[in-house]
Amino acid sequence: MLDAALTALAQSSLVEALKAWHYAVPLIRAAHILALATLFGSIFALDLRLLGLFPSVPAQPLARVLPIMWFWGITLAIPTGLLLFSVDPLTYVDNLAFRTKLALVALGLIHAASMPFLREWNILVHEDGSVHPRLRITAVLSVAIWTSAIVCGRLIAYVGLD
Repeated sequence: MLDAALTALAQSSLVEALKAWHYAVPLIRAAHILALATLFGSIFALDLRLLGLFPSVPAQPLARVLPIMWFWGITLAIPTGLLLFSVDPLTYVDNLAFRTKLALVALGLIHAASMPFLREWNILVHEDGSVHPRLRITAVLSVAIWTSAIVCGRLIAYVGLD
């Protein structure tokens, strides 16, 4: 059942159009990489500040602005990733690195979505701007999750190839 759905996706008119234009997939890959750079760069910068690096830079303005950049990065990364997946879904779905990346991205999204519900986050963003030790723990988790997702994304091209 899944194979039939993935085969239908791979043979859809959208995918055929993407394959027909020589530059479509490379441009989508480039957009995906730019999206990941925006996503990872913004969240990594904030995480580093939460971990205590760059103490002369106030954490509060970063905590207000960089999640917006992260949001735009993930907003572009998801559709470009879906388009890349659609070009060869049967290969991707069998790829361990791809499946691991998806799990890590889901975990990263859950982690990011939970941040506004932390009292410590609200103190940082809306009150005195202090960085509570619990935020340092979340920053370590965030760096680990998103770095691992990016590494898995790069491994997709190499896992299963001999």
